Order: sequence, then C-alpha cells, then structure tokens
Amino acid sequence: MDTKINIIIADYSCPEQAQHIGYLINHYAQDAMSLGRALDDDVINNLAASLAKIPHAFTILAYADKQPVGMINCFEGFSTFACKPLVNINDVVVLSSFRGLGISQMMVDKVEEEAIKRGCCKMTLDVLEGNKAAQHVYLKKGFEVYEVKPDIGKACFWQKWL
Repeated sequence: MDTKINIIIADYSCPEQAQHIGYLINHYAQDAMSLGRALDDDVINNLAASLAKIPHAFTILAYADKQPVGMINCFEGFSTFACKPLVNINDVVVLSSFRGLGISQMMVDKVEEEAIKRGCCKMTLDVLEGNKAAQHVYLKKGFEVYEVKPDIGKACFWQKWL
C-alpha cells in the first residue's frame, strides 16, 4: 500500500477534526474489543468540544491520504511517587482496513514525543486481557504490566460507574 500516513495533535476547535474525533470514537465503540455498539449521537457530535474543556487533554489523529484512520485520546495525570506529570493513553483506535500498517505504533510515538515535551515521567494505559494484538504493540513500544514490587503482584484496573 502506497499510502502517506500523517500523525498530528488534533485541534479541538477545528470543525473537520472535531467531526473526525466523533467518527473515530464511534468506530472504536463498535469494535469487538470495545462496547460492540454505536455511541449516542450526542457523544459523537460533542466529544471534541468536551475534550477541549479538560485541561491537559490532547488527541492524536492519524490520516491516510487525508482520510481519518486512527486516534488516541490522552489525559495528563500526576505521579506522586515521581512528583511529575504523566500521560494516560485512552481510546486507541485504528480503522479495521488500516490495521497492520504500524499506525498505532506511529501514534504512540507521537504521544511519547508530546509526553516528553510536557516533562512527563511515564505513559500509562489499560488494555483488555484478550486484546493480544494491542498488547503486542505496547510491548514493542516498551510498555510493561505495572507492579510496584513483584512479591505484591500486578496492578488491576477497576471501575465504579456513577
């Protein structure tokens, strides 16, 4: 495939990029490794504007010949043990027809570049146990399962809906 891939940090105020963010999050939500269903139109149409209101949020967009094909939403957090900011990677999506081309790796590289610019000490993410393809990418990019000390065990990601 002779496709030019362009990776950028999204401009939430750009209507075209805002539309792409909604389109890509909806694609991600419908994936078997996600919700498996479409999102409400309100979420699709307002996600970029809502992200713009969150201090230290940023989105990476991937384009193949000007077509939106991938996205990562990121949120800056804070490591109390390092007393430095960190970047949490969320919503990693690549359109099905563009998987296997290294786009997720290129987007993770862009996140890392931005995290370094922001003086972050690390990047974090969560990934489903059954998503071996994503785990392969993350391992290749230097991620590892989080643990403070091996004898205590690995961290588990939990949630409580409000």
